[in-house]
This record gives sequence, structure tokens and C-alpha cells, in this order.
Amino acid sequence: MNKIKELFNKHREVIMYLIFGVATTLVNFIATFILQRAFGLSSIAEELGTDSSKYKLVYLTANAIAWFVAVLFAFITNKKYVFESKTNGAKAYFTEMGKFFGARAATGVIEITLPSALQAIGLKQSVSVTVFSKTFTFEGFWAKAITSIIIIILNYVFSKLFVFRKKEAVTEETVPSDAEDTTEE
Repeated sequence: MNKIKELFNKHREVIMYLIFGVATTLVNFIATFILQRAFGLSSIAEELGTDSSKYKLVYLTANAIAWFVAVLFAFITNKKYVFESKTNGAKAYFTEMGKFFGARAATGVIEITLPSALQAIGLKQSVSVTVFSKTFTFEGFWAKAITSIIIIILNYVFSKLFVFRKKEAVTEETVPSDAEDTTEE
């Protein structure tokens, strides 16, 4: 048991990122599914086909809204549980949030457009599940799944390198001494 605890502590950040990355992906998938149902995407697919402009617009809109909901969830969980970022004051908090949303906007362009691009090249497979004699269809499931894997990796890199960077500790070696002060008075 100590070995497992030791491994967890050693790789805690990556493990927590993967856990909340999966949770964020689930939030995204659930939001997408709910929005597809609310917007009647399956009916549009049956009536007009998946190549119709109406289908593409509704599919893109559902993806965009689901993306925003997932990014908000990801910011809260990444800040608190993954990178354990401590900010003092509203300005620092919103600066960090701005960086996070900026980084996610960059990958969001990929997340919003890549599933449609993958569908355009033929990855149009949907997944249907029957529950209590009612069939639920997730349009373009595999395109969304492949995109999600790419996005999880990119988001970790951006969060680690640009958003939640650990501040370097200030030591006496990094603080210039009075003897090194070359400014003239």
C-alpha cells in the first residue's frame, strides 16, 4: 500500500490531470449529447442528411456550447485539484482564468472544428444505445472521441507550461545585493 501511495505522490499531478481530464471529457460528451437531443440533430440527420448545412450548423453549435461548459469545469478542477494554484486577489484569479481560457480557446478551435473535419473525410460513425426500448444516438461519436484524446494532451501541455506555472522561489542568490547596484543617484 505504501508503494502505491508513493507512486501516486510522485505522479500526483499527471494522475489528477488524467482523472479530471476524463471527467471534463465526460462533461463535454454529456453536454454534447444533451444539446444534440435538444436541437433535434438526429431528426435533422434523418430528414436532411449529415451533409446538409443545417445539420453541420447544429452539430457545430452543440460542440461549441459543450466546449464552453467543459472549459469552465476544467478551469475550476485544474486550478483546485490538479495544479493546486493559489492566487491572491481577484486580479490574479482572473488573470489566471484569462490565460486558461486563452489556451483553451486555441485548442477549442481544434475541438470545435476537428470532429466536423473528421466527419467530412468519412469518420461519420455514430453510436446508438437502446435504453428501455428507446434508442439514443450520439452523432459522430468516433470523430469526437479521437478529437478528445488530442485535446487532452494539448491542454495538459498548455496548462503546465503557460497557465499554472509554479513560481520560482526567491532566494538570496536571485535577489541583487546593494553592492551590485550600478545605478547612479
